[in-house]
Formats: sequence, structure tokens, C-alpha cells
Amino acid sequence: MQQIREKLKKNTRYSPVDIESRWMDGWLDAGLFSPAEDPGRDSYCIVLPPPNVTGSLHMGHALNASIQDLLIRLNRMRGKDTLWVCGTDHAGIATQNQVEKQLAREGLDRHELGREEFERRVWQWRDQYGSTIINQLKRLGCALDYAGERFTLDEGYVRAVHRVFVALYEKGYIYRDEYMVNWCTRCHTALSDLEVEHREDEDKFYYVRYPVIGEDAHLTIATARPETMLGDTAVAVNPNDDRYADFIGKSVMLPLVERELPVIADTYVDMDFGTGALKITPAHDPNDFELGKKHGLQEINVFTPDGKINEQGGKFAGLTMEEARGQIVHRLERDGYLEKTEPYKHSVGTCYRCDTVIEPYISLQWFMRMDSLARPAIEVVEDGRVKFHPQRWAGVYLDWMRSIRPWCISRQLWWGHRLPVWYCEECDEVVVREEAPATCPRCGSAELRQEEDVLDTWFSSALWPFATLGWPENTERLRQFYPTDALVTARDIIFLWVARMVMMGMEFPGDIPYSDVIINPTIMAKDGRRMSKSLGTGVDPLELVESYGADATRYGLLNMASTQDVRFADERIEMSRNFCNKIFNAARFVLLGVEQVEPAPSNATLADRWIESRLQAAAAEVNRRLDDYDFAEATRVLYRFVWNEFCDWYVEIAKLRLYGDDEGEKRQVSAHLLHLLDNILRLLHPFIPFLSEELASMLPGERGFLIESVYPAGDDARRDAGAEAEMEQLMETVVSVRTLRNELRVPPRKQAAAVLVTEDDRVRLILEANAGLLESLSATQLVESVADEGDATAADGKSAVALVPGGKLLIPLEGLIDIEQERQRLETAITRKKQELSRSQGKLGNEKFVEKAPAELVEQEREKLRAHERELGELEQQFRRYFG
Repeated sequence: MQQIREKLKKNTRYSPVDIESRWMDGWLDAGLFSPAEDPGRDSYCIVLPPPNVTGSLHMGHALNASIQDLLIRLNRMRGKDTLWVCGTDHAGIATQNQVEKQLAREGLDRHELGREEFERRVWQWRDQYGSTIINQLKRLGCALDYAGERFTLDEGYVRAVHRVFVALYEKGYIYRDEYMVNWCTRCHTALSDLEVEHREDEDKFYYVRYPVIGEDAHLTIATARPETMLGDTAVAVNPNDDRYADFIGKSVMLPLVERELPVIADTYVDMDFGTGALKITPAHDPNDFELGKKHGLQEINVFTPDGKINEQGGKFAGLTMEEARGQIVHRLERDGYLEKTEPYKHSVGTCYRCDTVIEPYISLQWFMRMDSLARPAIEVVEDGRVKFHPQRWAGVYLDWMRSIRPWCISRQLWWGHRLPVWYCEECDEVVVREEAPATCPRCGSAELRQEEDVLDTWFSSALWPFATLGWPENTERLRQFYPTDALVTARDIIFLWVARMVMMGMEFPGDIPYSDVIINPTIMAKDGRRMSKSLGTGVDPLELVESYGADATRYGLLNMASTQDVRFADERIEMSRNFCNKIFNAARFVLLGVEQVEPAPSNATLADRWIESRLQAAAAEVNRRLDDYDFAEATRVLYRFVWNEFCDWYVEIAKLRLYGDDEGEKRQVSAHLLHLLDNILRLLHPFIPFLSEELASMLPGERGFLIESVYPAGDDARRDAGAEAEMEQLMETVVSVRTLRNELRVPPRKQAAAVLVTEDDRVRLILEANAGLLESLSATQLVESVADEGDATAADGKSAVALVPGGKLLIPLEGLIDIEQERQRLETAITRKKQELSRSQGKLGNEKFVEKAPAELVEQEREKLRAHERELGELEQQFRRYFG
């Protein structure tokens, strides 16, 4: 203890950088984050949403990880065997893009290297950079199972992916088809609908004349993409549109290409959009694709996979789409086909990874039927086995699931899970196996070629809750921790990931993957825009950690974690840093000042009973808030108890006994201070693990790590309503006196006298019994108690009034202040009170308010009115007495 005291004497300020890395190393060396895998204990498991190996910690990660770490530490302290699954995602497109950029800097591309060498380079890149974000999570203090870190391309995970693919193929859910997909011409791959982002673009509407064959007439078509007209195979009009009734069944000539196009009728056509006549390009528009199937139209693809015009484009072949647009518009105008152009604002789909405009493109891809998988995943949310927090996100999930469409699961990439599909070169047999077949099962040929495509990254991610626990093997870890307990994630991947994990969990392990889905809020920039490096609105959480410490960063983010999106506020992080400093200073006072005794609760004084009762109340409230996933309010409950009640009140009161002459009192208050500090540090540990561990290690006695201690739950049997009421009376009295002294500018140590005027015996007894505390805390001595002001003998001159619950204190001013100053104070107070009274009268005089407001609200306003009238009367009476 002496060494600790010497250390604390030197360290007068809390410095996070001195302790955070030391404690993380200590926790890792002790193996605290790996589960015991004890089947006799209740378990608690969270899977970390696997960050991309390309990733670096951003604000969303920091908040998300802070919530998860809080839940893991909390449940470990509640006695559960906890596992926070650690790992990263191979992130197909993102990682391949990074390595391709690296190759470009070397003057190479992946096709020059070949697939095998390119994959080797990606693994090399992953080994060099893939652990960046995991190390950053350590910096934040995350209690992840680093020893059991998984990767979505590790050997066991690949086995799980192959097992799932083959099983779904054999059930007929996975199939291959030529269909229209979202195509990224930069990444050269198909994307699912959920991987397409949308933005509003300012564009032009081109009005183009299509001559009617055999007549001196034309149909005018409006299009935003004239380059796609090279693939037109029809013009459609609504059969109910009188303008075009005579043209149905006739043909028009496609300008520039001179292809004959039929004019067809379909109610799909919106008569009010554009001209009401629609060019149909089945190969390059998803709606046109469906119309083309319906009417048996030809599909003419005019684009190459890299976004250039192919040989079907005739004289425009080889041009980029942008170049082709320019030349086509020029020729349409030159040849008299372009009628006019208009500004046009519309939504444009872009690749979620590279921001390239997405092209609708017919391609041979692998798809997965989702309707059968979706049914049980819908039921578990409807019946409450899987709950969303906030609950409104369940509706978003269900709406999407009930209208789910087939999922394009193949990607034209080289990095990822290559499909376990082989084609026989001899007989064209398609072989789907978990392991590579040696020969064709149909003809026996050894000439087998594996599918080039890889799976959508989200396919493998959908297996994360059970594949990371050892599935398809029946491992001890899988039996102990599946289903997991909570998933903490962002709303933008409810469809991409959350829903798919539920479907896969129900289909394979046969149970829900988690019981609670916590959708954390999005932290926006200060101006309400999204955080973005490119927009200059991003805030780097690692810079916050460097400036304020990991604990303050975590606590500040958790304080922002309400059910709504929130704007980032530096003030919350600064508030949290100040809170950490307050905790450090309070603990330093206790550890330097107390006697070396065992921590123990004490009921020696009113203050002891009160703070013990408040501790139990705070602990119970924090637990309740955490069980409701109300993290922001939990931080506020802790803040109020630690700062306002423990530090500002109890510690100040404890100093009187600690620095007094009574040795018994010293030992008693020492034991209680240590008991309180021990409980406070345990309550704080899931929120601010580093500082709480550092301070707990300084408490006397043999102690383990805080994560192995018991989390205070709050004990109603140790609540003391009487002590809380008495202490509340005393505190309000002290605050009232201090406020008055401050207004009167009485020097802090200048002694004042006070006469209590009250008809309430309970108030009189409380204040008389604690007159010593009142004097110590407010430098004001209670010299007399009377029921009627006229009976007071110690306040026969001019006196100031401090209103207290159930009465008032008269404080003689003679020799204490400048009387003229008091006149001005009273005049201001009277004016203010009259304004408050007028506001209440105005409200109650409003018939609509009285009729429509809830009855309890109206009664509250009436009580306010009565209080304002009473207090105004007191002030005016005081003024008359002083100044006539």
C-alpha cells in the first residue's frame, strides 16, 4: 500500500497513455479473453461483425465495438462463460481492388500474373495489412478472443462454405441461369441488388424520332441513355393511350442502325412519362428484360464486360459508352432525328466499392432461390425468438423478407471462395462436390475444369455465427456457444447480412443464430451529414483515443448511443475525459487518505446509510438499462451517481471524519470509502476498462482482474428510503444556503448564522440533528429553530431568506454583506418570480390547455402556480421588512 501511495503522490493527473497498453498486454498474457468452454456454466457469446481485411477503424466500428465489449465484460462479471468471436472477412471486391492498385503501381495487371500468382499476392497483402483493424480494436480495449481469431478463407471456414453450397445445390435452391444482373464494368463482376448504391444525377432527356415504316409519320421516344438504342428491339405503348392506338402492330425504323422494330402494346407503359412511347432494350434494362421475355423479343447485347460498345454496335464498336453517347447524339442531331433535349434528374445505381455506374447486363450467373429459406427466418422474428432493438427495425427486416427475390451469388473475381463446381470437358457434366473430384462421375474423364467464379462475400459471411464455432463439426465450442446471444450491427446491412445469417442458421445448425439484434445508431458529422473522408466530415476515432484516451472515447460514444442517429459532439468526449479525471482524483483521495482496513459497508452515519442506498439504486438502474440495451442512459446514471452523489457529496462529507481526531471514525469511514470505490470501479469496468483496472489494482488486499469479479447488481434490501429522504432534505438546504451566499457574494469561509422557520417537525429534527454537517458544508451555523418567524430572536434585524423544503432559513445580514446589494437582489428575484407567475397564470387561463392537456399536467401547473404565489409573497414580505 505504501508503494501505491508513493506512486499516487507523484502522479497527480490521470494519463491514459501510461496505462492502456500495459493493461491490454496484461489481460492478453493472462488469457482473460478466451472462454473456459465449461458446459456447467451459462454461456454468453457475441460474434464480431467481421471487418474487412482492407479496413481501418472508423467511427462506426468504434461505437459498435464499444457496445460489444461492454456486453462481453458485463456478462463475464455476471458469472457467464463468455466468448467474443474475433475474425476478419476476406472482402472479395475490396481486397482485389487494393491488390490490383498495388500491381498497377508496378506496371502489372492480374491477367499478366495469372490466377495462381495473383492469389499468392493477395495472401501476401493480407498477411501484411490484414491485422491492422484487429490491432486497432486492441487499442480500444476490446476483450475479443484473439487467440481464436478466424478468417472467412481459413481452411475450416472453406469447408463450411463448401458444405453449405453443395447442400443448397442438391435441394435445388442453387442454380445457374442467364439473367440480367447488375454489372460493374470496373470490377468486371456481377453485384446483388443490395450491393448497388444510388445517387441523384443531373442528366438530359433526349427526344428521338423513330420513323414509322411506310408512313410519313414518326414516334418520338424520350431516353436518358441514347447509347443503349443500339440494342433496341421494339417500341412499346399503352393499349389505353389513344395517341398511339393506330400505331400498334406497325413497325418503326431504328435511327442510325436501320433495324425494323415492332410497335407493341403493354399496360406496363406509363402514359404520363416522357412521350408515352417507350423504347425497349431487353439486354440493357431490367424492366425491358421482363417485357422482352413476355413478348418474345430478341436480346441484343451491345456492351463488352469492360463497358465498351461491342461488334453489335456497328460503326460505334470500340467506343466507351460515354464516347458512344456523344457520337450518337451528334449524328441524331445531324440527321434530323433529335427533336429536343431537356434537363433530367434521376437515380443512378453505382458500385458500392468503386462508385462506377452500374450497367444492367445479361450474363450467365449462379443464383440462389430464397423463398423457402426466408419462411422460417420470418417466423422467428414474428414470434419473438429473434428480437430487434429498437423494435422498429423488425418491420424493415420483415418487409424485405416477405418480398425476397433470388440472389445472384456468383462474382467474376479471383479472390474469394471459388465455387465448388467442375465441368467435364468430355461430356459437359456439371459436378458439384465439397472436394475436387478426380474424374467425372458420368463418363469417367479426368478432364475437369473448375468454375472460375467466386461466391459473393456475403454468402460466406452468412455462415459467420456457426462456422466460426467449428461447424460442420460438432465441436465443444459450437455446443457451448450456439445459438449466440446478441448481434450488434448497423442498419445498412440488415438485408445484406443479418437476414441471411438468420436464414442460414435456421437451415443448417437448425436454430436462430442470435436472440437479440442491436442496431446501433449512426454517428453523423456535426452538421448532420454522413461522416466521410472524401467530404471532409470524418472524425478518426484513433485520433480521439490518442487525445483523450480509449476510456473517454468509449464512454463518450456510449453516451451518444441512443435509439436515434446522433450528431457527433466533441463535448461528449471531453465530458467523458473530465469524468475519468474526476474518478481518478476521487480514487486518489481515497487511496492516499484512508486507513489500511478491509473494505466494508458502514451504517454509522446518515451519509453512510444514504450513499449505500444510492449505490444500490444506481447499480440496479444501470443493470436495468443495460438489460434494455439503453447504453446512453446507463452512462448517465453512472455519471450522476459517481460525480454528483459520491464525489460532490459523500467524499466531501467523508473528509470531515477522515481528517478528524477520532480514530474509530477514521477506520469506519475508510472501510466505507474503500467499499464504495470497489463497487464503483466494478460498475464502471465494462464502460471504462483501463482506468477501472488501474485503480482497482491499488485497492488493499489480494485481488484478481476486474473482469473476473462480480458485477454489482443492486440489492433492494440495502436500500434506505428514510436515509435518502433525510439526506435529500439536508442537501437541498445546503444548496439553497450556498446559492444564497453566492448571490450575496459572501466569502466562502465567512461564518454565517441561520434561523430555521418551519412548522414541520420532521424538517426541524433532520436539520437540527445534522446541524454540524450543515455548518461544515455551508459555513452557516443553525442557531435557532422556530415555528413562526415572529418568534425568532436571533434574526431581529434585516435577514436574507433561503427557501428550503418545508420551511425557510433566515440569515441575518448585519456584518455579513452590503445591504444595498441585497435590495437589488431582492428586486431582481421579485421581478423574475412575477414573470414565472404570469407564465403559469397564462397557461391556466388558456381554455384549450386546461381542456386538452392530461389532467396530471394541468394539476402540476396549478401546483407550480401555488408555489410561485407563495414564494413571491415570501420575497415581497422580506423586501418590505428590509426596505419598508
